[in-house]
Amino acid sequence: MTTAQPKIYLTFESQAQDWQESKREQFIGSDIFICVDKSNPYILREIQSAGRKIESLGVKEAILSGENWQEDSQWAFALGFTAVGKLTAVKFTGDQAQVLSEKLDIYAFSRDLTNQTPAQLYPESLAKQALNYLTELAPSAVTGKIIAGEALVEAGWTGIYHVGMASQHPPCLLEVDYNPTGDENAEVATCLVGKGITFDSGGYSIKSSAGMFDMKCDMGGAAVVAGAFALAIKQGFTKRAKLFLCCAENMIAGHAYKLGDILTYKNGITVEIANTDAEGRLVLADGLMAAGETGAPLIIDAATLTGAAVLATGAEYTAMFTLDEDLATKTKQAASETNEPIWQLPLEPWHQNKCPSAFADTANSTTQKGGGAGGASNAAGFLSRFVPNEGKGWVHLDIAAAYNASSNGLWAAGATGLGIATIAKMMKES
Repeated sequence: MTTAQPKIYLTFESQAQDWQESKREQFIGSDIFICVDKSNPYILREIQSAGRKIESLGVKEAILSGENWQEDSQWAFALGFTAVGKLTAVKFTGDQAQVLSEKLDIYAFSRDLTNQTPAQLYPESLAKQALNYLTELAPSAVTGKIIAGEALVEAGWTGIYHVGMASQHPPCLLEVDYNPTGDENAEVATCLVGKGITFDSGGYSIKSSAGMFDMKCDMGGAAVVAGAFALAIKQGFTKRAKLFLCCAENMIAGHAYKLGDILTYKNGITVEIANTDAEGRLVLADGLMAAGETGAPLIIDAATLTGAAVLATGAEYTAMFTLDEDLATKTKQAASETNEPIWQLPLEPWHQNKCPSAFADTANSTTQKGGGAGGASNAAGFLSRFVPNEGKGWVHLDIAAAYNASSNGLWAAGATGLGIATIAKMMKES
């Protein structure tokens, strides 16, 4: 094991030879050479895997050297190498070094938010940390407000309020307004909405101990959209945009919301609670309506919403849903260009009716485990009731790849930040 700070070089094997995995990292003195086949279509994955292996050897900081490193290969290495306690421990090389360092700092902010313990990160703490970070990036262009506790009822944000009302930490809605134009009447080009459940017990539909263990990550959607908002600002985004974080703890108490309760939303839709563990869609409904009120032509939400998305795509893809096929194409293109895997899953208008209720317009889920067949699509169908223009201009990202409970061949344990670059690119192109 080494604890030194070696220089790390990227080398290519010009011929596609049958290299054994154990020979891909060659150690010469204090330097490390990563040798990959340049023709391999998954070369970035190979480089990320090498970064993971090198970090596991005890290397404290990676210093990239040599002329073969490109922007995408450096970034792939950084994703594999960085870990808790080392989220910015990469020194990049070449003309893109500063840009990559700034990008890594933003990913570190987002990943650290998600990795914080439930005691450290509660609803208003999440909102304040995000607002403070964004304000520091653009103090003359960023303003924000936090609506918390009983004020949510007065404002009509019933989903956030009811999900979080059993916690000692009040639920809240964060609204961030980024307006670099200086015109208070400027149109809002993009809205981002994030699920910010800082801890999810499941409520009265209580999770098992194992299922609850990693539920500090249930605010991963809020962390990703906040990171994307920050990255777009850092990259020179010049249009007005808004960010909404729907923050709550889903806890159990005598005054918690219960199965069979009916919530009436600001748009008049009534929702029967069939599963208190399907709380993410309840808070996102408020955020999506708030975004719709701005008139923004592009609304993107991100959430660790369903286990069904994880089952469908594994832990490496983001599941994407939209009723706007032109936007689906743009989203997939942005994901491809930023090397963040994404996969479109089914969503049609009739998915709105997949969670029926005899007592309300809809239930928030079904009583079947995981929401039943097509659970991720059914959740997206629920959300589509709360967006404007029959879903045109809206995309929902179920970020199954946002967090890993343990390390694997590509990632350290904890948050990944996947989705940040895709969403930031979509903002810039809006």
